[in-house]
Amino acid sequence: MKNITVTLDEETARWARIEAARREMSVSGFIRQLLRERMGGQVAYAGAMSRYLSRAGSDLSGGGGYPAREELHDRAGLR
Repeated sequence: MKNITVTLDEETARWARIEAARREMSVSGFIRQLLRERMGGQVAYAGAMSRYLSRAGSDLSGGGGYPAREELHDRAGLR
């Protein structure tokens, strides 16, 4: 593991100490957990975006025209 120094304002440092104590963790472990969660969220988001962008687009101009407003907003059809 690599040690780093982080400078926090007093209010943020106090909050971190309290939250770490609530979870029965060290402040270092608490910050490590927060950063890992954030990192995991970004990795998951990037994967989801990549999968979405790799899908073929829908052709709304081909023959059938656009759906009617009522079809798009039919909540009963979604249940």
